[in-house]
Amino acid sequence: MAWNEPGNNGDRDPWGNRQDQGPPDLDEAFKKLKDNLGGMFGGGSGSSGGSGGSLLTSSLLGVVLAVGVIGYGLMGIYTLDEQERGVVLRFGQVQDAVVMPGLSWYPPIIDKVIIHNVSRVRSHPHDSEMLTEDENIVKVKLTVQYVIDDVVKYALEVRDPESSLHQSTESAVRHVVGSTEMDEVLTEGRAVMGDEIKARIEDYMRAYGTGIAVTQVNVDETAPPDAVREAFDEVIRAREDEVRVRNEADAYANQVIPEARGEAQRYLEEAEGYRQRVVAQAVGEASRFSKLFVEYKAAPEVTRERMYLDTMEAVMSSASKVMVDVEGGNNMMYLPLDRMIQQGATSTRGQGMAGSDSISQRPQDTSSARSRRERQ
Repeated sequence: MAWNEPGNNGDRDPWGNRQDQGPPDLDEAFKKLKDNLGGMFGGGSGSSGGSGGSLLTSSLLGVVLAVGVIGYGLMGIYTLDEQERGVVLRFGQVQDAVVMPGLSWYPPIIDKVIIHNVSRVRSHPHDSEMLTEDENIVKVKLTVQYVIDDVVKYALEVRDPESSLHQSTESAVRHVVGSTEMDEVLTEGRAVMGDEIKARIEDYMRAYGTGIAVTQVNVDETAPPDAVREAFDEVIRAREDEVRVRNEADAYANQVIPEARGEAQRYLEEAEGYRQRVVAQAVGEASRFSKLFVEYKAAPEVTRERMYLDTMEAVMSSASKVMVDVEGGNNMMYLPLDRMIQQGATSTRGQGMAGSDSISQRPQDTSSARSRRERQ
């Protein structure tokens, strides 16, 4: 029964047995509230405040429980973006389903969610010195790029996946470099070496179950040790000079050989043309001689005279000096044809005169030659 119902005495008034209707004493009210809470948790309290304390305690407990439930529910809300995946552990046991992107909830304390980014490309640098197949020491710097392929394996099956990746990279690099000569490691064999290292690391990661997928292995630098770097640089420069000179020689050969072949082809064509010309001339001379022989048999004197004149004309046309035998005398006339040609070149009149003199002398030359043949 409530303290303020009819029939109850004033001793059950929680605010005290006050006869006046003035405001209650706050200090007294807080003191009684403290006594009621102490009685709920085992402290002594008067029988007059037992019923009121139980009611207040129940109310406070309900509020605390409600706040606790709401807070517990809010603590389990989380969100994953498109690049993330989650693994749920319930009392330490992994659940089969992988948490996909979106808004999710898990019961705190009961479940634990491990979240990893499976799209971000991670890089693992590696630097080491090792022996090559020909027992030379080289320094290799490379970078292994990888992503998380299986979030469950990456989070649970291996304690330290990055350490496993480091050890696998060390083993793969030493195996590949140890089976390759130094020249190939330092020069054109770097690309092939990177592919071989990538394949071996992928095999190791698959065997260990790390959940790591290697996307690329970039060989950043392959160099000799610092103590002998200068000597190796000299060797590399010498090889580069060798390649350069060889390329220049190939370019010169590619230029000279076609020219020589073209020149040889030109000589062959000129020789063929000369051969055809000489053969044609010989055939023509033979044909002309055959026709001339027919004419000679028909008129020997005329043909012989014509042949003589043609021959003298061909000989005298290339001579610069001519000796003329005058008929009936012993004196020889000298005709300076070279000077006459020079005078004809300087003067048109002189050219005409030289032409008339040469024409006037031809009958005398012809008559004297005929008289010599008659005397013979």
